[in-house]
Amino acid sequence: MILASTTSLQDSGLLDYLIPQFQKKYRITVKTIAVGSGKALKMGENGDADAVFVHSPKKEGRFMSKGYGANRITFMHNYFVISGPKNDPAKIKKVKLAKTAFRRIARKRSIFVSRGDQSGTHMKELEIWSKARIKAGGRFYIQSGLGMGATLMLANQKNGYTLCDESTYLAFRKRVKLKILFSNSKDLMNKYSIIIVNPRNSKAVQYDLAKKFSNWITSKATKKKIARFGKKKYGKALFKIDKF
Repeated sequence: MILASTTSLQDSGLLDYLIPQFQKKYRITVKTIAVGSGKALKMGENGDADAVFVHSPKKEGRFMSKGYGANRITFMHNYFVISGPKNDPAKIKKVKLAKTAFRRIARKRSIFVSRGDQSGTHMKELEIWSKARIKAGGRFYIQSGLGMGATLMLANQKNGYTLCDESTYLAFRKRVKLKILFSNSKDLMNKYSIIIVNPRNSKAVQYDLAKKFSNWITSKATKKKIARFGKKKYGKALFKIDKF
């Protein structure tokens, strides 16, 4: 089966941890294609994926309302963080809202590196700029068009700020000098969903395999594994399971 996934799940190492376990148990080969959530959903829309694992709630809602998805389960989350230079030239560390942090970055004309790829992270970033009533752009605003890990590395190279999911930051923290300067804000919750693609739109969709994967990854046993993932290596779990 083909799983189209957001890059953060790949960059964090979660998929490399989970997929082999699923393949071993069910003897089903999973081809993972890690792209931004927007591109992953587009793959589902075109029938080029059997399931999508994404974090872009508004786009997911449109995907389901148009009949491209057969079933959607939102079951885990972490948080977006704003990382930046240790000396924090825009002085965002003590602010209480993400939009305030973005305003300070813009006013200071500090470098900000954006995914710029219609991913879930990019959509959240644009939402924050909108709340801050600022149109992102100019020579201080860099659009990478890359995945989360690569974007974080570019921000590190440019000594700039970027919006990043915490799991990817922790996975890359020994490779960058940037620090988490803004975190644990309720408006930066990052929810993940597994969606089975609707086979009515494409004969190529392997619905039964996708359903088996969806059932497995949202099972109690697998959710316990997800809730523990990262604790030994990073000192904290990279993802939290939603409480229903």
